Amino acid sequence: MLTKLSLTFLLIASVVLWGADDVGAEEPDLFRSSVLPILQARCVSCHNSIDRKGEFSLRTRDELLESGFVDPGKPDSSELLRVLVSHDGQPPSMPKSGEPLTSDELTRIGEWIASGANWPEGVTVEQPSVSNSDWWSFKPLSKPDVPALPDEFRSVDTKPSPSNPIDQFVLKSLAENKLSRSKRAEPHVLIRRLYYDLTGLPPTPSEVEAFVQEVQSEPAGTKPSAYDRLVNRLLASPHYGERWARHWLDVVKYADTCGYDKDKLRPNAWPYRDYVIKSFNEDKPYAQFVQEQVAGDVLFPGHPDGILGLGFIAAGPWDFIGHAEVPESKIDGKVARHTDRDEMVSNTLNTFCSVTIQCCQCHNHKFDPFTQEHYYNLQSVFAAVDRADRTYDQDPSVERRRLAVSEQLKTARGLLSKLQAAIQAEGGPELVALEKQIAELKPKALPKEKQPQFGYHSSIAKTQDVEKWVQVDLGSEVEISRIVLRPCHDDFNNIGAGFGFPLRFKVAAGDLADESHLLHDVTAQDVVNPGLSPYELLVEKTKTRFVRITATKLASRKDDFIFALGELQVFDGDRNNVALKSNVTSLDSIEAPERWSTKNLTDGIWAEAHDEEASRQLVEAQGKHLAILNRITSAERVAERQRLSQEINTCQRELESLPTGKLVYAAATHFTPQGSFQPTNGKPREIHLLHRGDVNQPLAPSVPGTLPIQTGLGVGAELSKSGLFSLPSDHVEGDRRAALARWITDHDHPLTWRSIVNRIWQHHFGRGLVESPNDFGRMGQLPTHPELLDWLAVEFRDNGQSFKRLHRLIVTSQTYQQSSDHNEANSLIDSENRFLWRVNRRRLQAEEIRDSILTVSGKLNPAMGGPGFYLFVLERPEHSPHYEYHKFNPNDATSHRRSIYRFIVRSQPDPYMTTLDCADSSQSTPQRNETLTSLQALSLLNNSFSLTMSQHFADRLEAQGSSPAEQIVMAFQSVSGRKPSAAELAELTDYAQAHGLPNLCRMLLNLSEFVYID
Repeated sequence: MLTKLSLTFLLIASVVLWGADDVGAEEPDLFRSSVLPILQARCVSCHNSIDRKGEFSLRTRDELLESGFVDPGKPDSSELLRVLVSHDGQPPSMPKSGEPLTSDELTRIGEWIASGANWPEGVTVEQPSVSNSDWWSFKPLSKPDVPALPDEFRSVDTKPSPSNPIDQFVLKSLAENKLSRSKRAEPHVLIRRLYYDLTGLPPTPSEVEAFVQEVQSEPAGTKPSAYDRLVNRLLASPHYGERWARHWLDVVKYADTCGYDKDKLRPNAWPYRDYVIKSFNEDKPYAQFVQEQVAGDVLFPGHPDGILGLGFIAAGPWDFIGHAEVPESKIDGKVARHTDRDEMVSNTLNTFCSVTIQCCQCHNHKFDPFTQEHYYNLQSVFAAVDRADRTYDQDPSVERRRLAVSEQLKTARGLLSKLQAAIQAEGGPELVALEKQIAELKPKALPKEKQPQFGYHSSIAKTQDVEKWVQVDLGSEVEISRIVLRPCHDDFNNIGAGFGFPLRFKVAAGDLADESHLLHDVTAQDVVNPGLSPYELLVEKTKTRFVRITATKLASRKDDFIFALGELQVFDGDRNNVALKSNVTSLDSIEAPERWSTKNLTDGIWAEAHDEEASRQLVEAQGKHLAILNRITSAERVAERQRLSQEINTCQRELESLPTGKLVYAAATHFTPQGSFQPTNGKPREIHLLHRGDVNQPLAPSVPGTLPIQTGLGVGAELSKSGLFSLPSDHVEGDRRAALARWITDHDHPLTWRSIVNRIWQHHFGRGLVESPNDFGRMGQLPTHPELLDWLAVEFRDNGQSFKRLHRLIVTSQTYQQSSDHNEANSLIDSENRFLWRVNRRRLQAEEIRDSILTVSGKLNPAMGGPGFYLFVLERPEHSPHYEYHKFNPNDATSHRRSIYRFIVRSQPDPYMTTLDCADSSQSTPQRNETLTSLQALSLLNNSFSLTMSQHFADRLEAQGSSPAEQIVMAFQSVSGRKPSAAELAELTDYAQAHGLPNLCRMLLNLSEFVYID
């Protein structure tokens, strides 16, 4: 090992031997051939422009010289060599996870510094990419040949030759490691194992007995065998989807609350959970399952699963305060949204590809070929996405129609906006100035405090040219001199002042209701909306009893048209309002007391402007504005505007007429704003690479892309060789996610297909072929059976991507049907059973225990789907919810459904389920812990749920009307799958006589035989 003294001597010797003139001619070759490979392999992963460990970078010549760590021509005074030579007498590892530099590497660096540390122009040190051959999981997939059966496992009476390829791969490993395989498990063990693995529920005693008899009586070689038929029946059960959805939801961090400090409820998260259950039961091809969860709205438009699947992106924790209470412009708001995108990126890559890309948030990955650029390019994929409630339709035809009409509406609105923009452009500066003046005057012309009696309001009309009239009976003939129309004010659809005031109308008077003469006629052109200013008309002294207002062109309300007035005043020569409190008649009226009524037209109440002068100026400005528009708007434009307006109204009416969609909490770009939480409306945020992951230190902008893990993967229309998606400049937000979804499900993707078959294998054997199911990188585990893993991946990918087919292949193998019996000789060679010489005994998971207790007690409600049930009493749900588990009544029948339908809380998980090692929904749980603690025994004995269900279990046994002995046998069979021995029966009978049947049931629910399966 080199010391500092020996290295100094070596470097001095190098300088003397070489001489400046000799090395100068070879400087470029010296750097490229000797120094550059060392910097790439040993240094730049930590000492780069971003990480700058030790406060210096070796990425470029300028960065190196700026640091002062190298003194060209003087190796002895260069800090770089002092760092590399020794630390407390020991050369440090470079990088930390690696080995110390060798003496040869140190010599080459010393020679380079001695020669002047010349660095060829334009050379940048980049961390080398890991090629496909460097790590097993990045290698291309190919299907290995099924190995020949080892001689020691050829036909023997007790060891029949396997016909399942899985067995041949496993037996090859057993032979290589001098291991023997175990015998086949007993039928009552196999049926219990199958029931729990495929459905998560126990078989009934009668089902066990029937299966055992069937197996024992069937002739050898029967196809399909009783075992095969049982497998097919369980895979067809709806309980299969409930079981396997639970495994998936563990990985994707599903819960029904947001997490973080307030941990708000997500009342619409459950449709995603039901979507997962349904997808497993339908045996949906895996590529489709993946694509629906990343970009279903783009790749499967018009289908509800295309929206429901997006619950995956929104499944994890979410910072309510950081989004809803802090604007995106503030640092905490930026951090919250950055963290949210990190959750989306990591969840996607961990789940589907089993890689730990989240390491690259702050620095290049230290072990895998992933960089910060890759990570932030992935963040760009989700740059416009948030988590929120969004609408979906169960009926695909309705969803397709909604999409089509929405697109038509969007197009019509866009054309109308362009038309309006063209008209305004022709209006020039005068029109712009008037619009500015109108905008400034509107707030000043708002009404004073309004009384609840708004005025008269006609019935709604679907077209604008319907005539509506309202008439006042003055009671007797009166000589009038002036008529005043007082406009309404209503905030409906933000119309405000002048609500319902007709665009064209006429005023008539007469002695009889049906005999009148015209006083005022504005039916030839539109009038300016008067806002809240009174519309006055002077009349020559006229004697009349009736005054009628007839609207010939109605005012627009939203998608329809109306006629409304706040007050009608009629003055005589002495300036008395002779219409006050007069009787009113009309063609029609909505009569919605007390806001709208015919009597309100003469009640002396109307909305008055806060600033009368501003109101007057507003009307004047609007009149000039309308005049300009009338002058510059051609007949063709008027017709086109009317056509587009009518098309918009028609689309809006049809959308309203469609069945109301349901809500799912999912990835969304359009949603109702909530405080500071505003939708992007599909416009991606600008994403930058962040120095050390700090939102306050943005560096270069990022673009949509992913990991270039294999040459040729997705190259072409979708992906460049550098990992960037080749998207058109006018692409929409969903195109980014669609590109990512296609990349993940690419036929040749080496990670996707290995990852999913490994997860399925793990849940059947308790351990994956790769024991780090979320990490197939260099920090993960190596596969125990790499050829079997690749064979399964290709077999699954190329044969319909059917989960049920894969399950069938696994559970019909002799490897799966082995017993769990111990073998001392095998254990000395392979104590962890990594090569599968037996089946691993496992404890039931928390949900299986709870569901089994409900089943044997006779209380399980098999109803599927819908909102989750509470196992707590909910308090203060609107602010900071409190989840009070100790107050819950276990006799509540609504809670007697399968555990997958329970409402899952992140911050306050169910203590009972947590004690039994339930998954932590705040983090991905690809594999459950399996602990053994005294708390578990205490919970199973004393928890109120166990006590209550033990009583129900006993009641169920007694209701069968059998003898006490038969009840005890049935109870034991229900929890263990077998009959008790004579000695066991005697002991159980004594216990029941001493402590009662409910306590016996309670004890049985604590048997290892109940909570473990062989």
